[in-house]
Amino acid sequence: MSRVCELTGKSVMSGNNVSHAMNKTRRRFLPNLTKATLLSDALGQSVGLRISTHALRSVEHNGGLDNFLLKSRDENLSLKARRLKKQIKKKVAEKAA
Repeated sequence: MSRVCELTGKSVMSGNNVSHAMNKTRRRFLPNLTKATLLSDALGQSVGLRISTHALRSVEHNGGLDNFLLKSRDENLSLKARRLKKQIKKKVAEKAA
C-alpha cells in the first residue's frame, strides 16, 4: 500500500538530515496518513479511505465528503475516490431531475 493520501494526493517527500557539523544524509518526510470512515450524504453510506489529517480537516471545512469531492480535481484523487465522485454526481443529478 503506497503512502499517498486518497483525497489530496499528498505523498512522500525527500530531503536531508543536517547534523550540527553540517553533514547531510538523505531522509524521507512521510505524510500523516490515517484510516478514516467518512459519511456520504448523497449515497447514504460510509466510506473508508486512507487520508492525511490535513485532508480530513479540509473535508470538514468544505461541508462533508460530497462537497469536497465535487470541488476537487480528478488528478489529485485516487481511483477509489474518482469512482466515488462519479457515483455522487450521478445521485445528485437524479435528485435534481
